[in-house]
Amino acid sequence: MTLDVLARWTGVLAGLCISLPAAVEVVTGEIAATSFVLGIAPALALPLLTALHLRQGGGGFGALAFTTNVIGLGLFGGAAFTLNVALFYVDGPVLAGPTRFALLGSAVVFAVGAVLFGIAMVKARTHPVVPAVAYAVALPVLALAAPLPDSWLTSAIHVVAGASVAWLAAALPAE
Repeated sequence: MTLDVLARWTGVLAGLCISLPAAVEVVTGEIAATSFVLGIAPALALPLLTALHLRQGGGGFGALAFTTNVIGLGLFGGAAFTLNVALFYVDGPVLAGPTRFALLGSAVVFAVGAVLFGIAMVKARTHPVVPAVAYAVALPVLALAAPLPDSWLTSAIHVVAGASVAWLAAALPAE
């Protein structure tokens, strides 16, 4: 089995893990099951980022975009896992002081990385343009909207972001 095949499956799963819980939360509000699924989505996207980068190359800019996006995804993914899984049942203000700034910083690094990587995908013309542009727009908005209360708008952002990830994954070669 090749990296493209594995990345295709994990990427589609990551996209679904972003989109589907958000769609459910429009009706149910945030629940433990949707939070858990959202919390694991970033880890599933890592093989996809690697496969997308290896297929497109992109020289120095592509390498910088990929590296920034992977570091940002690692930071923001860790924050998402912590908030959605580890702290889901914790009551009270646990995100005061430096923790708040660390979480915001992870969101900013991820947002910058997603914009750069989206630009690199569009420039490389190796991947479909529509999901590449959606990736460059929706994922940064998702990261920066993370501190906002859940609403139909934040759910819609999650659905678009997840759809762009799943679309990019599905566009990888099946074999």
